[in-house]
Amino acid sequence: MADVSHTRQDASQTRQDLAGHPDVPEMRERYARMLGGRDVALVDGPVFLVGLFCALSPWIIHFSATQPALATHNLIMGIALVVMAVGFTVMPQRMYGLSWAMCAMGVWLIIAPWIVGTGPDKGIIWTNAVIGALTTLLGLVCVAAAMKSSRNRRRA
Repeated sequence: MADVSHTRQDASQTRQDLAGHPDVPEMRERYARMLGGRDVALVDGPVFLVGLFCALSPWIIHFSATQPALATHNLIMGIALVVMAVGFTVMPQRMYGLSWAMCAMGVWLIIAPWIVGTGPDKGIIWTNAVIGALTTLLGLVCVAAAMKSSRNRRRA
């Protein structure tokens, strides 16, 4: 049976061996490229959750029967937010350019109950206002991260 245990001396020797490896700069550059657009990795999850809640809000807040147009609207907007969140996770470099669109979607969600709906009650207004505010806030965080990463790329 092989002895696979490593001692402290073995670990420090391995580190020294890798430090002198000729491919270390290339490996560091590739690692930086892979993680280049992941500045706001923690925002992807909240965007997904806000989109999911937006899509399900007509049934959670119980206005799918009284406001069918607004229910369809929230379903479509929620699905769009979920797709954007998945895109932020899968292709961050390409998707962070859509951060401004997410801000616009947030503002639209705030005003939609009066434009799409007919006579919305306070629950519908508050729900859409909170969803819209969170969407706008998360979009602004994504915009800031995209601007920061583009500045860092220009410097490099």
